[in-house]
Amino acid sequence: MYHWMEKPSFLSRWGLRLSLSLITLVMLFPFVYVLAVSFSNYQDVVSKGLVIFPTHPTFDAYSYVLKSGTVTNSLIISLFITVVGTFVNLALTVTMAYGLSRRGVIGRGVILALVLFTILFAPGIIPKYLVVKQLGLIDSLWSLILPGAISAFNLVVIRNFFMSLPDELIESAKLDGANDIRVLWSIVLPLSKAVVAAIGLFYGVSHWNDFFDAILYINDAAKWPVQLVLRQFVLQGSTLTDTLDPNQLPPPPLTVQMAVVVIATVPILVVYPFLQKYFTKGVLTGSIKG
Repeated sequence: MYHWMEKPSFLSRWGLRLSLSLITLVMLFPFVYVLAVSFSNYQDVVSKGLVIFPTHPTFDAYSYVLKSGTVTNSLIISLFITVVGTFVNLALTVTMAYGLSRRGVIGRGVILALVLFTILFAPGIIPKYLVVKQLGLIDSLWSLILPGAISAFNLVVIRNFFMSLPDELIESAKLDGANDIRVLWSIVLPLSKAVVAAIGLFYGVSHWNDFFDAILYINDAAKWPVQLVLRQFVLQGSTLTDTLDPNQLPPPPLTVQMAVVVIATVPILVVYPFLQKYFTKGVLTGSIKG
């Protein structure tokens, strides 16, 4: 009757461990390859078809890239877009979700229906471009922030979590004279750290990795985010002309490309461990409750 609760056999345990180990190796291989090539010199790249461990490790590619004003400027721009964009996203999403979660708000059902409508019928590229152009945001960094200021999916997740909070907490705070802003800031948000952190991570990763909107709206190369610069390196083979003097040979193009990939990936990998404890808890709580 309870055979499904029996302890797995020795072969089953080791078979599972072996399968998971193989899957882990397959997933880690691209990262190891990119990292190894980025530290390789010309001899390693030319003599070896597949570099797993650089025989002659060097920082030439990173020095070459970081000395360039193109890459460092794009990193600053991406950092600005990610930090400011995530703050704008969370501020607007949280406040709108709180309003839609409160009973008695006039027009709540209509506004929520419009939000859900955008999930089913998303605007195309041309309408979005025309709206951005009419607002005068072409070639502005705000064109990468404001058009997607509120994600309908993230809004629904946070709203569901807010609706799961006991009404007695909010009512008692209002009886003590607190307005909605004070209730949101002092009561609702402290209880919503997990879901807000998870949604903030979604927004932050989206801003950092986005390059398509920059292709559409940013014409000035000096305002390109790092992902668009990375695209120029990997797909079009662009080189940095402002880094070395004419008498100095640049590193192999492949090592430069991989170095840019590493530089563009590391910031998110550094931030994620600090939010990992909120990630699973926040997403499950926000999507199940309510």
